[in-house]
Amino acid sequence: MTQGAGQGPDVRDGGFMTRDGGLPRPAHPAVATASGPAAHSPVTSGVPANSPAPARSSAPVHAPTHPVAAAAPAGPAGPTTGPASGSAPAPVEWPVPPAAPHPVAQQSPPPAPQAQPPSRQGLSEEYTPTQRDIPVVEDPAGEPTLVDVTAVTAVAASGEEGDGPLYVVGDVHGFLDELRAALRAEGIIDEEDHWIAGNSRIWFLGDFTDRGPDGVGVIDLVMQLSAEAAAAGGYCKALMGNHELLFLGAKRFGDTPVNSGAGTASFQAAWLLNGGQRSDMERLEDHHVQWMARLDAMALADEHLLVHSDATCYLDYGSTIEGVNDAVTEALQRNDADETWEMFRKFTKRFAFRDENTGTTAVRELLGTFGGTRVVHGHSPIPYLLGEVGSEDEDGEEKPPDVTGPHLYADGLALAMDGGVTMAGKLLVTRLPITE
Repeated sequence: MTQGAGQGPDVRDGGFMTRDGGLPRPAHPAVATASGPAAHSPVTSGVPANSPAPARSSAPVHAPTHPVAAAAPAGPAGPTTGPASGSAPAPVEWPVPPAAPHPVAQQSPPPAPQAQPPSRQGLSEEYTPTQRDIPVVEDPAGEPTLVDVTAVTAVAASGEEGDGPLYVVGDVHGFLDELRAALRAEGIIDEEDHWIAGNSRIWFLGDFTDRGPDGVGVIDLVMQLSAEAAAAGGYCKALMGNHELLFLGAKRFGDTPVNSGAGTASFQAAWLLNGGQRSDMERLEDHHVQWMARLDAMALADEHLLVHSDATCYLDYGSTIEGVNDAVTEALQRNDADETWEMFRKFTKRFAFRDENTGTTAVRELLGTFGGTRVVHGHSPIPYLLGEVGSEDEDGEEKPPDVTGPHLYADGLALAMDGGVTMAGKLLVTRLPITE
């Protein structure tokens, strides 16, 4: 189970000592600047450890009924221990609230043979559920796979042409039930979790796993919707978040020591400290790993530059969107622990756009390089961008974040989409553009 806020090891970074590597609580959004600990200490950047996020309850994980969303049987998850004795503690992104015990999703009994969708067995060797922008694959007989035939027929019958409305989804972090509710509220999925949004377009901004109870279930749902949306003339796509890099590293490298810059660490230790769920690791399959490893780092949609992190690290990987995406994919294909750790470290930077003096300059640099008129990002919860963490009610109890929608800031050039679902905030699904 994950480590609670204030319970982790001391991590020294930037000349001061914090618990769990947390940042001092900003009194005002302009206090923590891009040149402060948040920018230069990304692995240990985050929120104050003395303000633990309230534990988030969640309904039991339900076994997905869709073939793409079927959970893998529990099995060996590889190394699960932390770094070797005597090594420095692994860095932590921000405090992890104690997670309540949660049952691992059990696979539903198979339906009757006549109700089974086309099987993935017997496909050509070129078949992959992760090939970019081709979520629906045909088998040699010409039948669609990855999606239920009845559902595809229903949504494709809409006959809509052209680009539909554009939506973005903030960090989900394993809160599958909250994601389902938010997508239903926007008319994107039905009660059986099938796509009903016709030619709508939707981008997930990354961080599907960790902290919440069912990260693999979230990935399964997004993969399923990618296929169904394409069949209906729309699309459902996703970006790479720092937690995808962390999860991939924990799966691929386990306890292999990496050079963290603050002593010896490992992906496994960092993943557990940052909310990694052992039940997710047990249910992770090869097609999940392939899908995560092929996610794009950034995209441009309707003049919105979409990224996960509110950071300028993307400039380190290229000067075009395509170049950055190729560089990230190729780096992950090299399967090097230190290289992957360095990428994770960079993607974990935050708050580059928040400072009232330098924030707009950082945003304009990204827009000037990659295009677009506004950066849309997740990663940093809106309450922390606003400096509204740790407020109390009249009884002295910490109040949950009062987030009702995305946060527009940096002279209207940046839009934050992480509503803080991990701290009892809101999981945001927003239609773009928004009005100021």
